[in-house]
Amino acid sequence: MLKEFKEFALKGNMLDLAVGVIIGGGFNGLITSLVNDIIMPFISLFTGKLDFSNMFIALDGNKYATLADAQAVTSTIAYGSFITGLINFLLTAFVVFILVKQLNRLHKKNVPAAPAAPTKKTCPYCKSEIHIDATKCSHCGSEVE
Repeated sequence: MLKEFKEFALKGNMLDLAVGVIIGGGFNGLITSLVNDIIMPFISLFTGKLDFSNMFIALDGNKYATLADAQAVTSTIAYGSFITGLINFLLTAFVVFILVKQLNRLHKKNVPAAPAAPTKKTCPYCKSEIHIDATKCSHCGSEVE
């Protein structure tokens, strides 16, 4: 059983997956910092520093100054936290989309273009170049397949 586990754990796909998860964790920290520390401050300029974290509904019907006060006394629906999470998710997804799009664009520049489809063929009789769709050679008049 130990031998089988060793073979499973050391397969190329498993190692690739492990590296992907580790890099993904580091990438998550980078994207989270980009969204929270760089993009969100710009958005707060346009929203007037609107704070969604204290938007909630207290289920006992009373009014409370902060979400923490309300949660100490009763159950709450903290829809402001959900809105903040949704905005963070959308911004993170957008940043990842832009990064992947740019990386793909750079990758395409480095990949050699596929060879173009042939447009000419050689006549088997006179060896002249003719169009690929020709059924007769324009040079010798022979029927070409």
